[in-house]
Amino acid sequence: SQELCSALEQGNVMLQNDKEAVEQRIQQVKNERELLQKNPEQQKLLDAQDLSLQMLPSLPERNLVFKGLVTDKEDMNKLMLTPLIRCPLQGGSALITFEKAEVAQRVIEVKEHTVELSQGEDLEELDQCRVRVQASPVDVLLPSALEIGLTRSSKSILVSGLPSLGIPEEILLDKLELFFSKTKNGGSEVESREFLDDCGQVVLTFTQDGVAEQLITRGHVQVPIGKTKYNLKVSPYMSGDVTNLQLHPSRCARTILLSGIPDVLAEEAMRDALEIHFQKGSRGGGEVDSLGYVPVGRRAVAVFRE
Repeated sequence: SQELCSALEQGNVMLQNDKEAVEQRIQQVKNERELLQKNPEQQKLLDAQDLSLQMLPSLPERNLVFKGLVTDKEDMNKLMLTPLIRCPLQGGSALITFEKAEVAQRVIEVKEHTVELSQGEDLEELDQCRVRVQASPVDVLLPSALEIGLTRSSKSILVSGLPSLGIPEEILLDKLELFFSKTKNGGSEVESREFLDDCGQVVLTFTQDGVAEQLITRGHVQVPIGKTKYNLKVSPYMSGDVTNLQLHPSRCARTILLSGIPDVLAEEAMRDALEIHFQKGSRGGGEVDSLGYVPVGRRAVAVFRE
């Protein structure tokens, strides 16, 4: 469509501008180096620039798909956090998430609710099949500020560009360790190896210093896997530690906590009874998006996503 073509053209222009900016920055750094070399007191600054220039071509490769979403220039350098909050739940409780926030607010304001359990199966005992449960808001802690200190490992490398061969991870790790443990390939004894599931890359740690630096300088290596050689990229491995984390309380708009639920029904039957009760508008409820119930004597962990 015309909108997609326009977005692609804008994306292409942005990429070209970024490329030119990087090239200008590299040339600027080289010019500064020529001046700083004349002043021995600036040697530390030169060393820092050496590290920056070395890491620029050594960044791990990622396959990207542009879908036409253009980001504002002022937001390009911001770190976006996606909360993933885990909240423990005690037995005899339930979490209900409604489709609308106003429904959750109404249920919380009532505080105590009488839930019918028989659902009309035995009308003569209808008055005896009721339980009282308490409704309360759900408050979670969300990060408001985060600082991470990055450290470049002197003995580890990051291997990327791995092919999808459909073989077990351990077999792939064995083949990589076998290749990088040989001195003729520029490696040495491998102390540990780790497959990063979130990005499909591998971290290799050597027992000796200097091996990782030489491989990073090469940038790419031809690794035989089976009968085929694959061109894999070798990059510096950066480890990060949280140096500062600040949290702030936040109330879930559509989720409520029910407590005091007695163990009088099977788990599935109690879950159905609670959902039927709280989805009725005549009782102050509304459409239920999800419901999690934890029977007495058990515990669970609720996961909240943004």
